[in-house]
Amino acid sequence: MSDATPAARPRSVLTPDVDVTAQATTPDGALTDLTKLGDALRDQVQIRSIAITGLFVLALFYTLYFARVFILPVLLAVLLSFLFSPVVRAMRRIRIPDALGGAIIVLTLFAGIAFGAYELSGPAQEWVASAPASMAKAESKLRVLRKPIDQVSKTADQVADATNSGGNKSRQVEIKGPSLSSRLFGTTREIVTVFFEVMILLYFLLASGDMFLQKLIKVLPQFRDKKKAVTIARETEASVSTYLVTVTLINVGQGIAIFLAMLAIGMPNPALWGVLATLMEFVPYVGAVVMIGALAFAGLVTFDTPGHALVPPLLYLVVNFVQSNIVSPFVMGRRLTLNPVAIFIGLVFWLWIWGIPGAFIAVPLLATFKIFCDHIEALAPIGEFLGK
Repeated sequence: MSDATPAARPRSVLTPDVDVTAQATTPDGALTDLTKLGDALRDQVQIRSIAITGLFVLALFYTLYFARVFILPVLLAVLLSFLFSPVVRAMRRIRIPDALGGAIIVLTLFAGIAFGAYELSGPAQEWVASAPASMAKAESKLRVLRKPIDQVSKTADQVADATNSGGNKSRQVEIKGPSLSSRLFGTTREIVTVFFEVMILLYFLLASGDMFLQKLIKVLPQFRDKKKAVTIARETEASVSTYLVTVTLINVGQGIAIFLAMLAIGMPNPALWGVLATLMEFVPYVGAVVMIGALAFAGLVTFDTPGHALVPPLLYLVVNFVQSNIVSPFVMGRRLTLNPVAIFIGLVFWLWIWGIPGAFIAVPLLATFKIFCDHIEALAPIGEFLGK
């Protein structure tokens, strides 16, 4: 019995004949495979997230473009509600209800715009009616400068005639588009429609008061979230109102300065130029270029000498320079100043999406978005980028 083969002992981690290396590499290999699988899944999730974000941005662009007839009046009414909300709150402190205060503001605004449009329609129609004669008058004064250009154009026409003389003359088909009167009528009708939509929606926004904020407070579950929402809403509304009121007053001040300057040098219809200067100031860069060109043309038509004709655009440049580099930085400060690059990109974007109306609301929308980002911790870097 003693010669019997001993029973095989189970392997232990302490026995020297165990392949420790083989046992150790198996968990490490599995861990490596899991890590690679996790990285691959993470990459796929990131790619899908980027793709979804890109599709969302494209859908947003298409929506803004095709729904501009609906979105534009809504945005205008919201911006105007920010502008006039301090007035409604001031009326509330003297026991005037929000509904009555909103009605007073809307009716006053409606009457002011209607009166201004009526008073300025006469001078504007005179300029439009006399446009052909004014163009001929300005062209006669610039004929000396146009002689080289006319010579080049004449030579090009002669070359084109010589080229076409040897072959059969092609039949020219003239396609007439809609007349100027039909275009003006259609544009006026669209403007009037948008104007009434904005006025009606503005009244409801002002009359509703804090209704939307109260609804938001009811929806939020915790008291801390309610308090934070109220703080953000109040601070954002106050900042946006301050910005819009300040910008509007600065632009109106520039319009008054242009009115006085045009009145002093004898330009016809100085009130029209003052209103145009106020409106064009809401469109950075482009508005100034338009005003300089319009004043230069009006100067050529009004005054006899080219030197005297340059006085109106030069006066506008001086007033605009003082406003842009002295008045606005002093009044608004750095906190409400936007990055020029961001302003230009926003202006080009909204001009591309909505045309001229988009150019007018580009900067107010950008400023509102910046102020909103400044009051949201997660969006603070975007607000810092948009600031100057």
